[in-house]
Amino acid sequence: MKIGIAVFPGSNCDRDVHHVLNKVVGVNAEFVWHTQESLAGYDAFIIPGGFAYGDRLRAGVIAAHSPIMTSIKKLAKDGVPVLGICNGFQILVEAGLLPGALMMNSNLRFVCGWTKVQVENTKTPFTSAFAPRQQFPIPIAHGEGRYVVDTSTLQRLKRKNQVVLRYVNADPNGSTDLIAAVCNEETNVVGMMPHPERSSESILSPSKSTDPALIFRSLCSNLLPEVQG
Repeated sequence: MKIGIAVFPGSNCDRDVHHVLNKVVGVNAEFVWHTQESLAGYDAFIIPGGFAYGDRLRAGVIAAHSPIMTSIKKLAKDGVPVLGICNGFQILVEAGLLPGALMMNSNLRFVCGWTKVQVENTKTPFTSAFAPRQQFPIPIAHGEGRYVVDTSTLQRLKRKNQVVLRYVNADPNGSTDLIAAVCNEETNVVGMMPHPERSSESILSPSKSTDPALIFRSLCSNLLPEVQG
């Protein structure tokens, strides 16, 4: 099993993801520079957080047109699991792999702290290890994290079970329907605004929770049968 971590100029959570996958979860994960087009041999891809291209023009929009994203779109179409975290979520939306848009937080400020989310969909490669409606603490850190969709898109997301995570008892950024994560209709592409890579070890959590690591452990559990087969 080999997982690729896409790295853009301005990425700053790539090393956290690399540490969690290799040292905490125990799978082989490698950095892949944004200019690389051949992605043969990778079983999944993670696009980490940061400020790709300095968030110029709009967060994620320049990175969405880089060579690696052309290849990741093809992999996603073939069913390869792809996870975007924070800036990675913005890049997936700008690339057209996920619906909606990510806007400035409703208070127009950068927010950084802990929140709580609830798992709404356990049928994705990144949430299958969670119990239905399981709640867990997780950190957030973003300025453009307000996920917005129009009414008809929201209805479609609900009807097709594409809402993956919701914020619980808090509205950190003003997202539509408290949405913190969504997936595509095929469920193999997931974008989330919170940071599981910053909270997958008990030493990093005020509550000593390691539940966010289940995002990565879910992926490994889903990939392993295919890799072994």
